[in-house]
Amino acid sequence: MRNKARSRALHTLVRDARYEVLPTEKVEAAIAEHLSPGHTVTITSSPRKGLSATLDLTERLVEQGYHVVPHLAARMVSGRGELAEIVDRLTRARIDNIFVPAGDADPPAGDYHGAVDLLEDLTEMGRPFEHVGVTGYPQAHPTLHDDITVQAMWDKRRHATYVVSNLCFDAGVLRRWVARMRTRGVTLPLLVGLPGPVERTKLLTMAAKIGVGESTRFLSKHRSSFARIATPGGYNPERFLERISGTVADPVSQVQGLHIFTFNQIAETEAWRRRLLETYDDPSLRQQPSAT
Repeated sequence: MRNKARSRALHTLVRDARYEVLPTEKVEAAIAEHLSPGHTVTITSSPRKGLSATLDLTERLVEQGYHVVPHLAARMVSGRGELAEIVDRLTRARIDNIFVPAGDADPPAGDYHGAVDLLEDLTEMGRPFEHVGVTGYPQAHPTLHDDITVQAMWDKRRHATYVVSNLCFDAGVLRRWVARMRTRGVTLPLLVGLPGPVERTKLLTMAAKIGVGESTRFLSKHRSSFARIATPGGYNPERFLERISGTVADPVSQVQGLHIFTFNQIAETEAWRRRLLETYDDPSLRQQPSAT
C-alpha cells in the first residue's frame, strides 16, 4: 500500500506541474488545445530562433491567461543594455517569474558568459522579478567539472528564489543530489525536473527541429538519456516519481514543484498527467492548478 503522505505530496506536485516548451511554430496551438488557462508554461531560449521567439510567445500566452515563465539564457543576452530592455518588456507584460540558465550560445552574444553574470545585474537593477529560477545539476554537466557547478549553485543562491533540477532519468541520482545540496547549505526551494512520457522517435524529431548545431549538442549531452528511453524497461516517469516520493514528502528536501520537460508533446504529457492525478487522487486536494 502506498504511503498516504507520499501520495499526497505527489498529487500536489502533479496537480501544479509546470510545462517546459520550446518556442516552435506549432506549440502555441498545442498549448491552447490541450492546456486550460491558468497552467504554468515555461518557454526555453533557442540560439537559432533568438530570444525574440521566447519573448513573443511569452506575451501571447500571457494574454491568453497562462502563467508564463520565460527562459533568459545569459549567453544570448549582449549586455546590460539589452537586459534592461528585456526587463522592461517583461514587466510590462506582467511577468513576475523568470528562469535564468547559462544557455548554449557559443560564442556568447556579449558580456554574459554564465548565469551568475546576468543574475548579478538583475540584482543591481533592483530585483525586478519576484521569482527567479536557476539550474541545478543532479548529474555531471557535459562541459563543466562538478566542483564548478557546485560553486555556481552557491554563487547563484544570493540572486535566485528557487532551483530547477536539470534533465535526469535516474531517481537514485536525484535523491542523493538533493541530500548533498541541502547538506552544503543550499536552502532554495526545489522544482524537480521530470522528463515526461517521451517517445524516442518524437524526441529525436524535436531535437532536430531545434537547429542542426544545437540539436547535435543536445543529443551528445544526453546520449545516455536517449539510451534509457530506447531500452525496454528503461525510463518510466511514473516509476521515477514513486522512487523519489520519500524525498518529495520530506520537508527537509524542500521540494515545492514539478517542472516537466515536454519536448512539445503537450497532448501526450497532459493526458499522462491527468491519469496520474487519478492514481494519487485525494478529494481534499482537488482544486485548480496554482502558479509555480
